[in-house]
Amino acid sequence: MNRYTTLKQLGDGTYGSVLLGKSNDTGELVAIKRMKRKFYSWNECLNLSEVKSLKKLNHTNVVKLREVIRENTDLYLVFEHMKEDLYQLMKERDKLFPEPVIRNVTFQILQGLSFIHKRGYFHRDMKPENLLCMGPVLVKIADFGLAREIRSQPPFTDYVSTRWYRAPELLLKSTSYSSPVDIWAVGCIMAELHTLVPLFPGDSEVDEIFKICQVLGTPKKSVWPEGHNLAASMSFRFPKFVAASLRSLIPNASHEAIALMEDMLQWDPKKAS
Repeated sequence: MNRYTTLKQLGDGTYGSVLLGKSNDTGELVAIKRMKRKFYSWNECLNLSEVKSLKKLNHTNVVKLREVIRENTDLYLVFEHMKEDLYQLMKERDKLFPEPVIRNVTFQILQGLSFIHKRGYFHRDMKPENLLCMGPVLVKIADFGLAREIRSQPPFTDYVSTRWYRAPELLLKSTSYSSPVDIWAVGCIMAELHTLVPLFPGDSEVDEIFKICQVLGTPKKSVWPEGHNLAASMSFRFPKFVAASLRSLIPNASHEAIALMEDMLQWDPKKAS
């Protein structure tokens, strides 16, 4: 770490804190993630899901891991520095984004996600805070701490991603989900880009399902039998709602944008596209 000077703390998460750093050789700014747990061998470091996945994911729309540094039992991940995240970008707006900007941002997110999925991984924590930006011009998917290989064997933990972007199968405690959970999250993010407010701002997991039903309508058993089985196993009954139209909720979106969001926000993960 003596090759870098740390300037200030950028954030603090469950697994690590992020510092703004500067290369002593080049003066280039970097983001340094200092992991909270201790690491007693290089093998432990290299088996970390964030390190394993990012070593294989070299793409314009995926944040670049520059190097991995272990000092004694402390582990540091050095990333390229990005100006802000999508949450901050939306929060700073005092008027809605023009459709071409939303189209460009969504395209970049989906390009990065397609690459991640094709390389055999799914992210599990897609949310605006984990999408790093240089304004709306360049967007990169970051924070692979919860990433898993698609071919990994379930059961997986059901607690992944911030609640507002969590797919219905996760809310219903499925342990055998896969990459469609990322697609659902992008559908929620795309809707938020249009309105600057979350589409499903539930204040609990049950309230989250309630909010989803208010928009998508109650899922019929014939449409999503697995969901009804999951609900039954936790003695949950879907609230009764008729679907609202996304067009009425997001009036500034184009027909193409509405169609894409509808394709991504499917009750049945097998139908997400």
